[in-house]
Amino acid sequence: MNYSAFTSLVLKLIGVIFILSSLLDYVTLAIPLNLENQSWQIGLVTNIVDRGVVPLVGIAFILVGYLIDGLADANPLKKSGFNLKLPVYILSALLGLMFLLMVPLHLNNLNSAKTDALERIQQGAGQGAEQIQQFLTQVDTLSRNPNQLNQQIQRLNQAIEAGQVQGRQLNAQQLETLRQQRQQLQGLRDLSQNPEEYKKRTEELKNQLETQLLERRKQAESQATTQALKQSLRIGLSSLMLAIVYSVIGWIGLKSEITSPKGPKAAPRPKVKR
Repeated sequence: MNYSAFTSLVLKLIGVIFILSSLLDYVTLAIPLNLENQSWQIGLVTNIVDRGVVPLVGIAFILVGYLIDGLADANPLKKSGFNLKLPVYILSALLGLMFLLMVPLHLNNLNSAKTDALERIQQGAGQGAEQIQQFLTQVDTLSRNPNQLNQQIQRLNQAIEAGQVQGRQLNAQQLETLRQQRQQLQGLRDLSQNPEEYKKRTEELKNQLETQLLERRKQAESQATTQALKQSLRIGLSSLMLAIVYSVIGWIGLKSEITSPKGPKAAPRPKVKR
């Protein structure tokens, strides 16, 4: 039994399985197609690049199998005229081109996604500022109407004493929330009787809320920028390295296949003397 030929055959079969399974995986990742969706494109490119080493391993198995054939000078598949090297080199060149094109595509999508995220953060910050202003306006209106303030405090007292609101029993957490609201309203009532202190506390509350909003905005912007940078570096560099490896294998392999002789030249026929 020729162990070299058997080892070569096994390596080639394993390589073919690796390549076919990875290509099938790429196809299933792209289904259903949604080319207009930016998030879908980012997810597809990320998944393909993360699996980009699998066909490379398959190509390596196949080429090692042919290397064993050459060292052992035993290649039954070559004798039969079936050669996997040319399709493998073509596939490698195509994969190199695909991974190379993915680099600018992915970077452009990430930049657009980061811009959209920053715009959403800006809009959220604007809405938060409006909500702060509305809250302060409501507090000011409430402080100027002592009767309404006292009525709300009385309603809270009744709800806390009865342990229910509109016939619905309250749990311990809900009761604690009502007590906190009552305490806040009582503090607001006391402040409303001292205009200077009320104005000072209102300004402090406004500054505190605006500071918290600004900090959350900066944190969200920093997180969006960092996430986009990490993704661009990881996927972009990985895709570029895969493109280089596949392109080198495809270019060198195709060049060797084109320049290599097709086989030994046939010996010239001897001339027959007449």
